[in-house]
Amino acid sequence: MYRPPLIIPVENQVRELDPKLLLAVVAARRGFTSYIGSHRVIDLRIDAFPRGLYLNKSMTARNIKMFEIMRRLGQVVVSWDEEALVHLPAEIYYSRRLSPVALGYLSHLFAWGEDNAELWRAYPEMPSGLPIHVTGNPRNDLLRPQMRGFYREEAQAIRERYGDFVLVNTNFNHVNAFFPGGGLFRPPEAPDVPAELGQGGVGMPREFAEGLRDHKQAIFEAFLGLVPPIARSFPGVSVVIRPHPTENQEVYRRVAAAHEGVHVSNEGNVVPWLLAARALVHNGCTTGVEAYALGLPGLAFRPVVNPVYDDTFYRLPNGLSHQCFSESEVESTLREVLAGRLGPPAGEERQALLSRYLAAMDGPLACERMVEVLEGVAERFDDIPRPPLLERLSGRVRAKRRLWSRKTREHRPGPHAPPEFHRHRYPGVTLDELRERIDRFRPLLGDARPIHAEPFADHVFRVRPA
Repeated sequence: MYRPPLIIPVENQVRELDPKLLLAVVAARRGFTSYIGSHRVIDLRIDAFPRGLYLNKSMTARNIKMFEIMRRLGQVVVSWDEEALVHLPAEIYYSRRLSPVALGYLSHLFAWGEDNAELWRAYPEMPSGLPIHVTGNPRNDLLRPQMRGFYREEAQAIRERYGDFVLVNTNFNHVNAFFPGGGLFRPPEAPDVPAELGQGGVGMPREFAEGLRDHKQAIFEAFLGLVPPIARSFPGVSVVIRPHPTENQEVYRRVAAAHEGVHVSNEGNVVPWLLAARALVHNGCTTGVEAYALGLPGLAFRPVVNPVYDDTFYRLPNGLSHQCFSESEVESTLREVLAGRLGPPAGEERQALLSRYLAAMDGPLACERMVEVLEGVAERFDDIPRPPLLERLSGRVRAKRRLWSRKTREHRPGPHAPPEFHRHRYPGVTLDELRERIDRFRPLLGDARPIHAEPFADHVFRVRPA
């Protein structure tokens, strides 16, 4: 059976590359060739890729132009939503993350779990007949016991570098964005001019966005105040602050510079850091879910509580963590954890909560379930009409126009992401590094057959059966 190639774009390298590479490795075992690498490069050079299955991670209005180009080029688009695990209330999620027009370009949807699938099924403008598959996500495969060996050496190196440490994960990109236009609101042009919604606030009612900004700002400031007392109370334990990939790290570096034993790092995937840490401190962060799945004690520091956000947006990660409503509660809970008297939160209710949100935590891997669906698409691929020649040429012209438009715009001032932001999100890996990662996956999957990897374009590789 013919296997159309998979096109797998990676936006945030530290978060997405390893799980998506696992997907490419599993797909190679089933005869697929994958093109994997920088999301930005793939999209700007999409006319250079063969016709295949494009694995997207969102379906917003911002995707429409790219989807139209790919339709003209004959690409078949399937998607999941990277942000659908810890998601906003339904109506706001719909306005931010789903576009009925964008959904019309899709062939299949992959859901993180039953909660995600129900959220989509309830969307009034979900296209009739668009298949929703509850497969889980490649990211949760790396949390499973049989796959944790992938990060064994990295976790050991982290322990050797930092010793015993508490990981403080932040997610304050709404109020501490990497670039000014990336937060909930853009900086106002003048003191008396209301701030406009930024990229983080697109699709939110202004009142909701203002409330979320105030809520996050208060927690952000409390987190900055929390780190020094932890460092003083546990002098033999390091504190590692791990900012969200789209946050400005400078404020955390200032805190670290003023306190011995406090460090800032955004290196690599978060999983080896969680495997190496003694405890996690967070508020409403996806790492709270990952820590629970890995058996690491997580503490949800909740100095400010607002049910509008905490009982909806952050219900899952906070619900899987020990609740701490003050600095003193964080300190006392950490003391119990570090003394070995307190482990991760337990109980059937929490396990049921995780199971509802995350599928494929046992049985076949999420990657294996997704590839099974892709095989079904591949079986019918030859029946999907190839666009006429003039339409394909139109797609190439549109792709070239988009490339030059982006290249011209990125050096102009404005609310768009600057070039350094793209380099921050995807700094890149070498071919040797990619091959080494592939070789680490092979024994964990119980299949020693070699897999070939080679460069295809700048920051993009072709991964295929050897």
